[in-house]
Amino acid sequence: MSKPAPLLTNLSQNNDNDTYANDRDARRERFKYIRKRSAASSRQSVDATPDITSSKAFLVLLVLLAIALSIQFVIVFSWHHGRHDAHVLGKASSGRESLREAFQKASLAIRKALPTKQENEAAALPNDGSAPPHFFPLVPPLPAILNTRDVPNSQQLISDTLSGKHPTIAGITLILADFIEAMHQSNKELATREKPHRVQRDDVHDAFVNLAKTRIQPLEEQYRDKLIFPVRVDDSIFVSLASFRDYLLGDTLKGAFDQAKRPDKLFIGAVVQNCFGLNPYPGEEGVQCRTGAQVVGKDERGKDKTQVSDAPPDRNGIEEFCSSPSHRKYCLNGQVRVLYLHENESLGPAMARYYASKLWGGETYFMQVDSHLEFYAGWDELYINELKSTKSFPKSILSSYPPGFNAESGGVLMNESPGARLCSCEFSAYDVEANIIRINSGVGYSGDEQYPTQIPFIAAGFFFTPASFLADVQFDPYMPWCFMGEEIMLSMRAWTHGWNIYAPRKNWIAHQYRPGRMGLPKFWGSVGRMFGRPGPGFSNQLQLRLIKRVKYLVGYEDCCTKKKLQQEGDELVLIDVEHYAFGDVRSRQEYLEWAKIDVDNKKCHPIDWCNKGALL
Repeated sequence: MSKPAPLLTNLSQNNDNDTYANDRDARRERFKYIRKRSAASSRQSVDATPDITSSKAFLVLLVLLAIALSIQFVIVFSWHHGRHDAHVLGKASSGRESLREAFQKASLAIRKALPTKQENEAAALPNDGSAPPHFFPLVPPLPAILNTRDVPNSQQLISDTLSGKHPTIAGITLILADFIEAMHQSNKELATREKPHRVQRDDVHDAFVNLAKTRIQPLEEQYRDKLIFPVRVDDSIFVSLASFRDYLLGDTLKGAFDQAKRPDKLFIGAVVQNCFGLNPYPGEEGVQCRTGAQVVGKDERGKDKTQVSDAPPDRNGIEEFCSSPSHRKYCLNGQVRVLYLHENESLGPAMARYYASKLWGGETYFMQVDSHLEFYAGWDELYINELKSTKSFPKSILSSYPPGFNAESGGVLMNESPGARLCSCEFSAYDVEANIIRINSGVGYSGDEQYPTQIPFIAAGFFFTPASFLADVQFDPYMPWCFMGEEIMLSMRAWTHGWNIYAPRKNWIAHQYRPGRMGLPKFWGSVGRMFGRPGPGFSNQLQLRLIKRVKYLVGYEDCCTKKKLQQEGDELVLIDVEHYAFGDVRSRQEYLEWAKIDVDNKKCHPIDWCNKGALL
């Protein structure tokens, strides 16, 4: 059998560099003087394409591209006018449906043209820049939710992945999608229970654990303490990106690719948790979308008065990105991997980041970020070089709280800024956070440091590290509904496994920090609505139970020893905990002393060595 023509862009070729550089510079100038997002999506892609003009796949994609371009004008002029009213009624506009159908057809055509598993094996694809076999078959990034429903040979892909013999990104995606669909059905059943059998907190947690044990744990056990795929040594970057109803997701993706020096080396693992509205697809009745708590005035005491209102379905940033002529190629050649959830089944950021980490496909570096960012020109190369400049490389992690931005610039950051060190912490006084450790910034860089310096903490919203980190510090699938606690656990687990944490000397990304006054939806409000308890209260009950898992590991003797948890009936929070605990290179107690944390007295002391930049 002849070797099938590869559809993926050569992962190591260099002939696109000049084109990408020119494209990026022109776009940055327009953002500087015009600062309108529409400029980024109006330019046509001019990237070089491998010579596959004689292949059936090329001809199919050429026809589909012409069809997609022909509906572009309809999308542009109908998007803002028809979308809001039609979607509030639970109906999609004709432009949106046309685009969705176009991507469905394109995805089917791609999958038909891709080599089968047997063809891949017969061709013995080398790791010389051609697509690794575990990339196939591609799971299309669209349509939402349905993108995993018609992947051919899905059960075989799942079986091959769970056996450990032939794991694929598609197999992993299907395993996660199967768990999410099972949870979707379970939650619907739980939500319909009426008094006196109305669903309680422990019912919801028990149902989650039972599903995770049967649907997720087999994957965890097969790849315990090891990487699923071999690491490609080509400076490729995997970006783990968890998004909850985020209107800036599309801009974040555009900024990441447009500002990268090597966008052909960039791979996204996005977990999109959106409200899709009423009747979003056949067989699903959906829900009426709601806003967050929006400030609508002042009460008689002069305090903000808030209100939650009906809203249209969320913007799908993946659709915005993939429909842009300048970015469509990244979606079609497998650089954007997407898992979707209904927003009312979001399990919080820690669980979303677990899902996203599983979409890694062998890239050299692992980067975890939020979905509302701006990127500086050449950010990818800058972070790689900064990581390599650390004294502990390759056992190093870069992390920080990026600076904030207010005015939106289409994902483009115009200026770099001095980095800040994460050098302090506190025990939270908020009831719902129950004295969990929160980390904070300390003294920043002065600008003349020769090397990055060590810090004791990892920020969950940004860290950058070699992908081997994923074998040592595997993400914990048993921390649903936790909004706080993941950062101290990441920090302690990484350090005790022998990883040193550094603050980058410069900021090459910026973050939109989102105060409550913005009125954006939060996952805890969605959890409450799912189970007929509007507001954050029900989600808070779940978090207060699950946060005990973190406290047990950190060493809160006053509440969360194994014996006390068993006495209180909370031993379920410790399921499989030994596999997501600390390493044996350094101890928990050594970390607490090094980071100046007194757990017994709930006190964080000043960390002088961190603020002074004393450790390289």
